[in-house]
This record gives sequence, structure tokens and C-alpha cells, in this order.
Amino acid sequence: MDRTPDGLLPRRLPAWTRSQIPDVMMNTIVQMTSGVRIVFVTDSPVVELVVHPRTIHTAGTPFVPPVFQLVVDGVVQPDAVAHGGSAVHVDRLAGPEGIVFEHGVAATLRWDGLGDASKAIEIWFPTNATVEVQALRVLDGAVVSAAPVKARRWTHYGSSISHCADVDRAFDAWPVQVAAATGVELTSFGFGGQCQLDPFMARVIRDQPADVISLKLGINLVNAGSMSQRTFTPAVHGLLDTIRDGQPDTPILVVSPIFCPSCETYPGPTVPQADGTFDIVRAPASIRPFGLTLQWIRSALDFIVQLRRGEGDTNLHYLDGLSLFGQADEGMLYDRLHPSPAGYRLLGERFAAAAFGAGGPLAG
Repeated sequence: MDRTPDGLLPRRLPAWTRSQIPDVMMNTIVQMTSGVRIVFVTDSPVVELVVHPRTIHTAGTPFVPPVFQLVVDGVVQPDAVAHGGSAVHVDRLAGPEGIVFEHGVAATLRWDGLGDASKAIEIWFPTNATVEVQALRVLDGAVVSAAPVKARRWTHYGSSISHCADVDRAFDAWPVQVAAATGVELTSFGFGGQCQLDPFMARVIRDQPADVISLKLGINLVNAGSMSQRTFTPAVHGLLDTIRDGQPDTPILVVSPIFCPSCETYPGPTVPQADGTFDIVRAPASIRPFGLTLQWIRSALDFIVQLRRGEGDTNLHYLDGLSLFGQADEGMLYDRLHPSPAGYRLLGERFAAAAFGAGGPLAG
């Protein structure tokens, strides 16, 4: 938590990482509340939450006000929309000059008729905003206590396809769907554009208590053109080595990229287009002789996992991203990169079955 003059601002990485984060954009994405929730037990029939959200909005797309979802003993209640708050409007084609700030005021969300019995409450935050929490209220005289952590803890690291900043509500994000379906406690390190195998992320994952870990790697490295075939393999080994320093036996599932038509066989970077889609920057192969493609990354990740398993790490597993979302599903990539809501649901259902289902590498 970052303390502000008016409240608390959740931040999805520990404070010591701040000086190692390379730019303002990642610091903002780290503060976006994908997977963040408030959990407690109370007998109050009323819950109020006062928040000041700051919504990240892509210019040219519909503005979606941040939605908060309350869960009572596992049952999702009707949406609560935070009207007000602030917004950051981002024109992806205009660079830094295309960022416009719109300032607003706090919003009060209220849920009534929750009953007088003791119950577990979860308030899930939006994926597309940062959220300053200014107050949490229950009825005078109500009892409030901490809720127990669920039996199994799942740490997930990934890109925007795991962050899901483009969905309307928390339970549209596929990692949240998987957590709800399988009964695990989710820690989401899905960071839009920022799954770059940063050394500080390896240390964070190493130190985060977990019963199972999944690492969905590759697409951001192609999108940013930030690595080559020469640097990729040692970076993945470094990530795994560091995690294993602190969690030598925790099951780890390495997941390769889902289908993306523009960079299956051609290296990035990818950039936004005027029509709202993404495409690679075309250049002669001689300029990027060792550039990363998704097909190469899948093969490399499979090889790395099998090599390390052969060296004795039998709790390390590989899952081909094409089994989660393949070429046959391309029609559900609304911008040729990110799945639609239906695509995220399909991805989540397949991941839950493959990873947590009977005989899956993360199954209890």
C-alpha cells in the first residue's frame, strides 16, 4: 500500500521494486488493481466503500467506468459502478503528447440487504484503473474479522493477456475466473506490456508464498522487440533459478504464448495501428537476424523445461499456449492481439482444466 493524503493506494509489487522499475508507465500498471480485492468476515447487512479510481482509457474506444464486484459467501452480487473519479486518456498513436488527464472526485459504493448473519465478503477491484481507498464502512456495532486465506495460493505472472485491463469487470478476467472455479487464492502479477523477465520480478515471485506458480512468458518480449534469441534462453533460466532459490519444490507451470497472427513467424516489435489493431513493424530479416517469433519461443520454452526436468526439477512443467487459444480461435482476437470477453472465458476454461484439472500439474 502507498499512503496518500486521503487514503491508501494498492500497489501490486513491494516498495523496494520502485527504484528498479524503468519507467512511469510500468509504475502506473503496477498500481492498476487487476486481481486486487478486500476480503473480510462481517455480520453487517450494509457495506460501503469510498474510492477515488483513476481509469486508464485508450482514446478512440468506449470509456468504461470502473466496476467493483461484491461477493458474499462465494456468490457474486450485482455490479457497483464507480461514477466520478479521474481518468487518463491515452492516444497510442500520439506518444507522450497523446496523454490527457481528467480529474474528478471520489465515489461512494453501497451494498444493502446483505443479511445479519456472519458472512465472508470479497470486494474485487477493476482491472482498468488504479484505486485510492478512502473508507470502508459497515453498520455501527457490526462485527468485522479477518477472513482466512484459502487453502492453496496461486501466483501468476504474465502480460496484458493476464492483466485483462480491457474487460468490463473483475470476473471477466480469466485468472479471476480460474481462481473462482478452482478455489485457489490468486496473486496476479499480470502487467500489461511489462512481462519482460525483469530480475526484480524473479525475486518478487521467489518471495511470494505460493503453493503453485504459473509463468506465461513471451508475447511482451516480441511486442517490445526487447530481447533476441541470444538473450531469451539465459533470461528464462535466470527467472527459474531465482524462483527455485526460495521455492525449490513448488510446482511451476511455464506457459508459452497464445496465438497472435502477426508475430507467429515474424519478429516484433508490434505497434498499434490507426484501426485499433496491432501489427509488427516490417523490416528486412537482416536487421533482426536473431529476432524472437512466437513459434521460436514456444519451442525454446518447451526445450528449457524438458532440459531442467531432465536435470531433476520434476515439479517444473510446460503448457503450450496454442492449446489454450490457437489459430482456430483467431476470430476472438478483437485487435489481433488480445482476446475478446468470450475469448478470455474460453482461455480461462481451458487453463483451469489443463492446469488445475484432474492430473494437471497444479492440481491439488
